[in-house]
Amino acid sequence: MPLAGHLPLGSPAGTPSPVTVDSQSLSRDGRRWIPVMGEFHFSRCPAAEWREELLKIKAGGVDLLATYLFWNQHENDRGTYRFDGDLDVRGFVTLCAELDLAVAVRIGPWSHGECRNGGFPDWLEDVDCAPRTDDPAYLALVAPYYRRISHELRGLFHEDGGPIVAVQVENELYDQPEHLATLRRMAEEAGIRAPLWTATGWGAADIPADTLLPLYGGYPEAFWEDAHDGWARDMRRHYFFTPIRDDHAIGADLRSSAPTGTGPDARRYPYATCELGGGMAIAYHRRPLVPAADITSLALTKLGSGSVWQGYYLYHGCSQRVDLKEPNQESHDTGYPNDLPTVTYDFQAPLGEYGQVRPAFHALRRQHLFLHAYGAELARMPLHLPDREPASLDDRSTLRWAVRSAGDQGFLFVNNHQPHETLPDHDGVRFGVTLPSGRTVAVPAQPVRIPSGAHFVWPIGLDLGAGLRLEWAGAEPVTRLEVDGLPLTVLAATDGVPATLALAADVEIQGPARVDTAEGTTLVTVTEPGTSALLTLTGPAGRARVLVLSPEHALRLNRMRVFGQDRLVLSDDVVFADGDRLRLHIASDAPSVALLPAPASLVGSGVGEPVADGVFTRWPLARAPRLPQPVLETVREQAVAAPARTGGSHYRASAPREADWDKAAVFRLTVPASGLDGDGEVLLRLRCTGDAARAYLDGRLVADHFWYGPDWEIGLRRFADAVVRHGLEIRVLPRDPAARVYVDASVRPRFDAAVTRAAVESAALVAVPRVSLTAEGEGRV
Repeated sequence: MPLAGHLPLGSPAGTPSPVTVDSQSLSRDGRRWIPVMGEFHFSRCPAAEWREELLKIKAGGVDLLATYLFWNQHENDRGTYRFDGDLDVRGFVTLCAELDLAVAVRIGPWSHGECRNGGFPDWLEDVDCAPRTDDPAYLALVAPYYRRISHELRGLFHEDGGPIVAVQVENELYDQPEHLATLRRMAEEAGIRAPLWTATGWGAADIPADTLLPLYGGYPEAFWEDAHDGWARDMRRHYFFTPIRDDHAIGADLRSSAPTGTGPDARRYPYATCELGGGMAIAYHRRPLVPAADITSLALTKLGSGSVWQGYYLYHGCSQRVDLKEPNQESHDTGYPNDLPTVTYDFQAPLGEYGQVRPAFHALRRQHLFLHAYGAELARMPLHLPDREPASLDDRSTLRWAVRSAGDQGFLFVNNHQPHETLPDHDGVRFGVTLPSGRTVAVPAQPVRIPSGAHFVWPIGLDLGAGLRLEWAGAEPVTRLEVDGLPLTVLAATDGVPATLALAADVEIQGPARVDTAEGTTLVTVTEPGTSALLTLTGPAGRARVLVLSPEHALRLNRMRVFGQDRLVLSDDVVFADGDRLRLHIASDAPSVALLPAPASLVGSGVGEPVADGVFTRWPLARAPRLPQPVLETVREQAVAAPARTGGSHYRASAPREADWDKAAVFRLTVPASGLDGDGEVLLRLRCTGDAARAYLDGRLVADHFWYGPDWEIGLRRFADAVVRHGLEIRVLPRDPAARVYVDASVRPRFDAAVTRAAVESAALVAVPRVSLTAEGEGRV
């Protein structure tokens, strides 16, 4: 049984929809809850864009929004507070509440987040105090800041009916447990309230016992490593199933010595995370590429290892503020080990700096649908590891798998992917699982090949509704809902593995599948998973349905309440419900939307005639318009590379200085006004050769780029009027080969070409139009 009542956390008695926590999991409104938390920094995004981006974040399956408050942005001048415009945390949190997103505020005072001084104001350096300690002089500066935060957030705390359910104090503080406890006490005395109080627990952090909930993390790459090839060995751990929660790699560049403690007692706290890598930032000296599979396999492995709180950093990229007295990014100039871009903080996140939808967005959403449907069951299930585990972090030959189970039910997790080093196919695989009830299950019925790169979860003892039970499946649970009065379970075939299901012998199967009987079990093989693979199951107590989608369809699947009921929605584009409308941002080549159950018609601009798509009804949509293209002029072709320099506490390669940009190649872009018609985003997509590039608008720096392979994208909507009036100036610097800079091996030849060339090779405007649809009547089910 989990420990309960020992943590000073949870909602006060009488709070509607109370949030509680024990040593195993969280609960909300009496039901176990696995939060899906995505980080998005309100102060690093124009306020005019918040609502649209929050809708997209929610569409990705996020139900808890995390955000930092950076002290140096809100009190840049001592004693003068700013919470207006893009710094309006109250407006942001209120908007989250309107969109039914819970909120976790990370209030610092020291935050990191690749912010200048970790978020400390410059003026703090001139005060005689010891920051990040219980020095009374330091606490006297923190207290009024906390009081002002409390004032801004009054009435928005969970106990007041607001969305704020969690507060994090400090960040990556390893050896000051008394100070962490003091910060919580001070925040509460200031009026800040939340059922969950947290602190980062990685690096064997010394957290005050039973006071704060430790949160963990893990990244697929690390910009804070040196510019060596490959990746840090310890980061391999994130791709193995293990009860070890800690990560000594995060923030290692800011520690003076390796961790020596044991960290929080895992027996007393649920396994919670706040920084699972949604991507990775680019530093000047280290510029990793992070494919979607590196992100999704890490997230799935953490789930399989026992996580009951999936928190991503970052989930939505953003831009550093450039309206303060000094640059606001982490840099060598302020003594930090790494030079980051002055503006961009895109992070290769599922949603980019300008809201670009990345492959990881769709792939993670599939996991999040699973958590929203089955999280309450999963949260009560501890980790069980097989008898034969990988021998070490260097073992790439042993298949990695684990089971989370309780009673007669469980979920089998498999990960056969990790970055940089390809894992092999595994032939003849059949898993033997003994459940806590004592029942033994062999999955699947016949041995299969587990392909390289595969990572998935299979169910054991899954409730299908109507008294029916799935004994096991060689297919992945995605979501469930009721359609036409019958429970519908949606599964997804695992790529490269036959989709098989096992049910009781007395269950009748109707639908496109092969049915066999063996050892008192009905075995179902779905040979063509997809939108037509709908099975009707009839048992002694009733009927239920199972839809087995292909992996490609599952990546496009959404579940939402729209037009008055819960529906499945398929689209290649981001799609979300907004009141009584279904809305999309169109970026695909052949856009469409398919619904189950389907209304009689969809009404909106560019909607075509409906067609059947298996059990769905599909409506084709108009493609994004082809925009008039910008005019690219070369102003100065000659360029001189910034000389190789090192700096910061680790003497790593430094970014070009301001004076170096005077010797860059210069290009001018003229953008036609008609290219910015409409209300959707317009991306300027630049293909460059060079080491680093900057974009200026009427002499003002608005975007920058350390080259790492992908095209450079700049969202123009926020600058639309000025871009049309002034155009953009693009400056590109070649690279000095003496500078020690890491880029992925797959793009290294193009990077090497930047030694002799700095150029904008091409420039294109790409429309991302918004489509709004309404429904008329109910139609085909």
